[in-house]
Amino acid sequence: QVQLVESGGGLVQAGGSLRLSCAASGGTFSVYAWAWFRQAPGKEREFVAAISWSGGTTYYTDSVKGRFTISRDIARNTVYLQMNRLKPEDTGVYYCATSRTLTSRAEGEYDYWGQGTQVTVSL
Repeated sequence: QVQLVESGGGLVQAGGSLRLSCAASGGTFSVYAWAWFRQAPGKEREFVAAISWSGGTTYYTDSVKGRFTISRDIARNTVYLQMNRLKPEDTGVYYCATSRTLTSRAEGEYDYWGQGTQVTVSL
């Protein structure tokens, strides 16, 4: 079992920045990849970014490319999402997830999920 705890969400004005963190504990030896997903009010959860354990592979959804950066600290068992130039459409609950098998954009490939952290971007 891998336990994930997200932090760093909050309220920010458009154009601002936030850094989300996701700390893992438990069976972290089984983690192959990390990802961030988000869910806006009234919408389905969507992929945001993913990174392999080695850090050699990263994926981003098109809407965040050039603004968001995913990274990980193996020693701390933590993954980060640096979000710059935030827009109101980035508002949502951000979830951290881990996969035991591959780095993917597909929600179904991820085995463990955090509780989520709220990000609200105002005009």
